[in-house]
Amino acid sequence: MGYGWALFSVALVSAAQLLLKWVMMHLPPLGALRLWLDPAYAEPLALLMGGLLAYVCSMGCWFMALRRLPLNKAYPLLSLSYVLVAACALMIPEFNERFTFSRLMGVALICGGLLLICLPAGGKGDTPRR
Repeated sequence: MGYGWALFSVALVSAAQLLLKWVMMHLPPLGALRLWLDPAYAEPLALLMGGLLAYVCSMGCWFMALRRLPLNKAYPLLSLSYVLVAACALMIPEFNERFTFSRLMGVALICGGLLLICLPAGGKGDTPRR
């Protein structure tokens, strides 16, 4: 169940990152905080709160994961958020993201590294705590 908590944490933090990117594209500059009170920005402000709440919930899930997994297995899973955010950002046309071969190779290296770290090596020390 520890991996489930960790993966849910990664999903939440990735969703929060994408949501906050969208919000910051639709809010006025931080220097114009007075404009943030304009009712026209009610939706982005509500989504900002949703993104921040997703971060908080992600931390709760992460605490549960850390309780059940060794840190050397749990922590590398956070790099999955890089992969998820990169892939999802490509699917949101408004973000205008480009994907290059070097980025593809970077994502492949992250995935390969995760496989090396997280797959069982066959030793007794690799079993997660319950």
